[in-house]
Amino acid sequence: MAKAIDEYRTLDLIKSFNNKSKYVITKLSQVLGYTRQTIKKRFDELKIEKIISNFTININPNLLPINLKYVLLEIKTNPKEPELLENLLKISQLKILDGILGEYSLFALLIFHSSEEYYQVLSIIDKIMAQSYFKKYHIIETIKVFKTNGIELYDNKIDPNFEIDSIDYIILKILQENQTLKPISTYEIKDIIKDKYRDFLNEMNRQEISQSTIHNRIKKLEKKNIILNYALNFCPKKIGFRGKYLVRIKPKDPSKYNEIALNLEKSSYITDLFRIGEQHGLFAIVRVKKVEEYADFIKNLYQSDEIEDTFTSFVLDELKTYTNFVIY
Repeated sequence: MAKAIDEYRTLDLIKSFNNKSKYVITKLSQVLGYTRQTIKKRFDELKIEKIISNFTININPNLLPINLKYVLLEIKTNPKEPELLENLLKISQLKILDGILGEYSLFALLIFHSSEEYYQVLSIIDKIMAQSYFKKYHIIETIKVFKTNGIELYDNKIDPNFEIDSIDYIILKILQENQTLKPISTYEIKDIIKDKYRDFLNEMNRQEISQSTIHNRIKKLEKKNIILNYALNFCPKKIGFRGKYLVRIKPKDPSKYNEIALNLEKSSYITDLFRIGEQHGLFAIVRVKKVEEYADFIKNLYQSDEIEDTFTSFVLDELKTYTNFVIY
C-alpha cells in the first residue's frame, strides 16, 4: 500500500512539471498542496534514484519554414557488435534506441532539422552499417506526425504565417538538449550562445543575443505552439510503465488513414503516432503499465471494424530514451 501511494505521488509530481510554460515553484506548491521544501526534497530523491534525468521541451514538428523530419530506423545486429551500438549512440539526432524482439533487433527514432542534416547523418549510418555483420537495415521516412510524446498535434496547429529563424532554432536546441536537472534560465541561454555559437554570432555581426531578446522569443515560441510543452525526462519502468510496443496498423480502407489516425491519437496508450509510406501505413509507439492493457488496446482496434491487420514488435530494452510523454 505504501509503495502504491509513493508511486502515485511520484507520478503526480512528474505530471506537474509537464506544462505549456516553464514551471514556477510557488504555483506548483499551490496545485500539489505541498510545501516548497517537500517538493524540493522529493525532487532530490527522484534524482538520486535516477527516476528523473533532465528538463527538456517538445518542439512542434510542423514548424515553418521547414518541418522537422522524423525518421524511423530498423537494424539487424547481434550481441557481438557492441561497437555498432556505441557508434549509433554518438549521433546527436538519435532520440530513441530500443532493443526489440524480431528479425530486426534495434529500433531507432531520429529527428532532423533539415534535409541537409538528414543526408549527412544517413551517410554516417551507411558507414556504420557497412562495418556490421548483417549489413541489414531499414529506413522508414514518416509522411506525417500525428502525435509526439503524448501530445496531440491536431489541437496544436501552427500559424501558417509564422516562421522561425536561425536564432529561434538555436534557442529551441538549447532548451531541448542543454538543460540539466535544473531548468535553464534565459541568462544561461545567453551565455551558451556566446560561448558555443561564436561563428554564428560572427556571421550575424553580433557580439551576443540579449537576455531580453531570448525571453521575448521564447514567449512567442510558446504562444505560436512551436514549444509544445516543458517536461522532465524520466525512466518509464521506475514509475510503472513496464510495457513498450511498436505497432504497425493497416486500415481496411486506405482512404481513411487520416480519419483513423485522428481517432487513434486520442488513445492515452499511444505516445507517438506516424503516417508512413508502407503497407501498414500507421506506426504507433504504445506504452502500458500492464500487459493486459496492451491486449485491450489491440482488441479495441479490431472491434472498431476499420482495421485489417496489425504487426507488433515488443521492446526488450530501452538503450536510449527520450521519455517525457504525457502520463495518463
